[in-house]
Amino acid sequence: MKRTMPATLLGYSLSTLLAAGAGGAAALDLEGLSPMEELGALIFFDETLSIRQNQACASCHVPEVGWVGEDPEINLGGAVYEGSRRNKLGNRKPPSSAYATQSPVFHLDDVLGFTGGNFWDGRATGWTLGSPSAEQAQGPFLNPVEQALPDAACVVNRVCEGDYGDLFRQVWSGQNCAIKWPANTFGQCNSPTGSVRLSAEDRERVASAYDQIAYSIAAFEASKASNAFTAKVDAVRAGQATFTPEEALGQSLFTATGKGKCAVCHRGSPPDGPSPLFSDFGYDNLGVPKNPLNPVLLDDPGWADPGLGGFLATLETTVPEYAALAEDNLGKHKVPTTRNVALGSCEAAEPGEPCIEKAYMHNGYFKTLKQVVKFYNTRDVWPRCEELETPIYDATADVAMDNECWPAPEVEKNVVAPGDEEPDLVGNLGLSDEEEDALVALMKAMSDGYWVE
Repeated sequence: MKRTMPATLLGYSLSTLLAAGAGGAAALDLEGLSPMEELGALIFFDETLSIRQNQACASCHVPEVGWVGEDPEINLGGAVYEGSRRNKLGNRKPPSSAYATQSPVFHLDDVLGFTGGNFWDGRATGWTLGSPSAEQAQGPFLNPVEQALPDAACVVNRVCEGDYGDLFRQVWSGQNCAIKWPANTFGQCNSPTGSVRLSAEDRERVASAYDQIAYSIAAFEASKASNAFTAKVDAVRAGQATFTPEEALGQSLFTATGKGKCAVCHRGSPPDGPSPLFSDFGYDNLGVPKNPLNPVLLDDPGWADPGLGGFLATLETTVPEYAALAEDNLGKHKVPTTRNVALGSCEAAEPGEPCIEKAYMHNGYFKTLKQVVKFYNTRDVWPRCEELETPIYDATADVAMDNECWPAPEVEKNVVAPGDEEPDLVGNLGLSDEEEDALVALMKAMSDGYWVE
């Protein structure tokens, strides 16, 4: 059976993409992908790899909107997506899966501090598989609030026994699928507490095959289908397009020495260097407020996302020298790439174009890039919403913007502030409204699908 997918996946409807995977593979054009990348794509879009056979990686990482969640109602609210099981929710916004493969193995850098890894808190370190993206890919399958399968054997069974099992065997030659599956495997895998009984030898094969599945997904995520580098910024870099005056102003502000200082963390690269990733893959606490619409706060109003510090605290017995730095890293989250941040958004759409409302930052507090830039510009200029003459509590970003105030940070510790190593990196940039709009215009020019090399 021929499996096909367009080079960038852009332009295909979500329903077509999600109908792909095991049963609808023929609907995709995988021309130009290697067999391993093709296999990774099929796994990525396969909804059967969840406990209710209703959720794939692509359910929360949708190509047409920058490889993040595409439900506008969710994005405008808590920005947290429901898992395969009804009413099972995480506590963070899905990060983009595009360009994440460029992140190095998690480590402590002498200059940047903690760097690399995947997930907002860095817990997919790459220490085991040598690839943070491969380790990240293994997480959602077994996470009870995501795809929620109870056993890695369930994932391997559904890949090996599915329509693209032959491709899996072809890519990963050997005995990866030569497993004696119990007769009740399917039933066990449809129970949250299920466990597949296997011999020690078959359990070893499962472990090996599960790693191979992860490497396949990472290969797809590293391919041109995901890491396309086809934005207007890439076309300009190649001399195939020119910025508008507004975009050019945004470019001058975006640099590390410009007023916006964006590239201090969202790093570019020299003109003769590789295409920029617009991330240093480090971690910061920018003082982003709690998202008052996050469902987790309904059960625990005092909850605050510990971010990187929370992950470091789990390393007390394995990497105690990192665990000792947990308090110094509370509230810090991974610096995402700014590539595709506007892709598919109504903020960037032309009149009449289909679009969705998106959400930004680890908790989805901001709903537009204009709000994000305004926060960077005025965090330390506007008063706290809670300290107004008529206090405003639990202010959403829309309410904060209307009242020219910002709520307190979700985590007060470790907030990047004037006087830190990068003074005025965020909080009081002195940007005019026109300059804020220019930065937004530049970020719109970072959306893939503009240019085919």
